[in-house]
Amino acid sequence: MAQSSSPISGVAQRYARSLFDLAVEANAVSSVEKDLGRFEAMLDGSEDLQRLISSPVFSSEDQLRAISAIADKAKITGLVGNLLRVAAENRRLFVLPGIIRAFRQLAAEQRGEVAAEVTSAHALSSAQESELKAALKSVAGKEVTLSVTVDPSLLGGMIVRLGSRQIDTSLKTKLNSLKLALKEVG
Repeated sequence: MAQSSSPISGVAQRYARSLFDLAVEANAVSSVEKDLGRFEAMLDGSEDLQRLISSPVFSSEDQLRAISAIADKAKITGLVGNLLRVAAENRRLFVLPGIIRAFRQLAAEQRGEVAAEVTSAHALSSAQESELKAALKSVAGKEVTLSVTVDPSLLGGMIVRLGSRQIDTSLKTKLNSLKLALKEVG
């Protein structure tokens, strides 16, 4: 796995590696991955939760109380529940999205898969996802799991990150390149 020089990603990878090792030991990698997915869906759907994990205004006690209540209500227990509480106690909730990404990458590697992050201008149909998976599988030589996000600001096309490679076919990037080329000419 490629290491980033960012201290945030280093923290996220250490937490993810510890969580992964504990999940392997408990034979619970898939259930931990599902719980992380459920928490990520809650995070994506709530601006208040995003503010809770990213704002330095909240004390660790406030974050711990809130995250414990959220985890209990969502029935996120076990390793993921403990991770949320430990991250809150250590004021590391802001790295949770990175922890989730790093854990998914570790789990995919264990299954012999490679993870691809896809950002598209609009939601992909299941046929488009299948076609994209097949194309990426031919490039990677392994099964590919897709993590798809939608960013309407791309206008059209998509950005695909597969390992250290990035393919940007977005209309936004093409228009910016054209704008730059026109500035150089004129």
